Amino acid sequence: MSFSVQAMPRIQLFKNEQCEAVHHATLDILRRTGARVYHLEALRLLQEAGCLVSDETLVRFPSSLVEWALQQSPSTIALCKRGDNRAALKLEAMNVAFGTGSDCRNYLDPRSGDYRLFTTADIVDCIRLVDACSDLDFCMSMGIPSDVDRMKPYRYQFSLLIQNTSKPIVFVADDRADCESIVAMAAAAAGGLAELRINPSILCYSQVTTPLVHNRDSTDKLLYLAELGIPLVHQPSPMMGGTAPMSLAGALAIGNAEMLSGMVIHQLKRQGAPFLYGGGQHHMDMHTTISSYGAPEFDLERVAVAGMARYYNLPSWGYAGCSDSCIFDEQAAADATTSIMTAILSGQNLVHDIGYMEAGLTISPEMILFGNEIIGRMKAFSRGIFLDPESFALDLIDEVGPGGTFLTSDHTFRHFRDFWQPNFFNRRRRGEWDAEGGKRMSDRLREEVITIMDTHQPEEIADSLRDEIAYIMAQPESFEK
Repeated sequence: MSFSVQAMPRIQLFKNEQCEAVHHATLDILRRTGARVYHLEALRLLQEAGCLVSDETLVRFPSSLVEWALQQSPSTIALCKRGDNRAALKLEAMNVAFGTGSDCRNYLDPRSGDYRLFTTADIVDCIRLVDACSDLDFCMSMGIPSDVDRMKPYRYQFSLLIQNTSKPIVFVADDRADCESIVAMAAAAAGGLAELRINPSILCYSQVTTPLVHNRDSTDKLLYLAELGIPLVHQPSPMMGGTAPMSLAGALAIGNAEMLSGMVIHQLKRQGAPFLYGGGQHHMDMHTTISSYGAPEFDLERVAVAGMARYYNLPSWGYAGCSDSCIFDEQAAADATTSIMTAILSGQNLVHDIGYMEAGLTISPEMILFGNEIIGRMKAFSRGIFLDPESFALDLIDEVGPGGTFLTSDHTFRHFRDFWQPNFFNRRRRGEWDAEGGKRMSDRLREEVITIMDTHQPEEIADSLRDEIAYIMAQPESFEK
């Protein structure tokens, strides 16, 4: 009998025929209901490809065109570190990479404990924290600075990101002009636009307007990045009970229709351009009217999206390490742990929002560091059990025999480092714990966050690149190379 020597725990929600049911429902929405497209070039591309355009902006999609677009989009996306042509992340199959979220107004200051607006210094501190976290694979902006009077905050955020971490960056942009400036900065770091295209260190996070609307600015970004071959996720965020039916299947279908209609536009602009599949299906909590990040239904939808991505043979976008809690407390820890484990076991490829609090309004640095710890723990869990001769160690068991010890064996020395070791979870007895100060995990996390922020130095960038970034940032509107 032959079998795989590695047995790994996994979550799979849908069977193939259930994925087909979601897909067929999606095709029916796009054929029957359609989507509004408020962009002239996109409308022209769609009409020329056989879509029916009525009422000036309402587009209905033939199923064959959607199937064609799915065949064009690549099954894998590689992301590199700044100035490095080696793939730091391969978004494919069951590979999972984690990073933070973007654009929170509020900051939980680890030094003072204050709840306040983000500043530039806070953003730099948080970027450097992510840079130091070994199990965080990419970085997003986390906050919007309140102390900078700028009309274009996303360009400013990106300039801080590219100067303070070498990890891949997922960026947000308001419009095409933002994208042009951000791509110019990334291209300067990569050694030119051609190098950036083949070894991308950036990915754009863009959004569809739910329900079933592709607005001008988002579609502008979609077309521009497709033309350049720079990867993006163009994700919807349908809210059940508000902008989507109050059912998991209905939200999944409408979100899928929004994603795939965006992909059609994307692939019509440039066949084979990299497109990350993902949607943020939330539900409205009718007690609070808030879109919940800590709900079990939200985690379940993430598993569904990951399953649909594999059905389509596309890399996927996900969420984890986030909470509705207003502070880093037991609720936040439970939400983060559950969502991270779900993301790993279901194989969501690019997973953001580590450290998000208050349903996406606040960042907690301690939550980011806690998320890093949980990711390491869950990665160890997900590796499963090896069933090879070295792992069974039958000869060693026979040699040691009943009543013996394995402590001094070569096998123990070869493998004791295979087991995960925590940085913050306590494994000491009470006496040792008391002797070391008897600190709660939250206290130790806060102390370590402050130490990292005060001492960690990211990889330096050349003065010439710093000057190029400053030049690009000084341009009044767009900057395109």
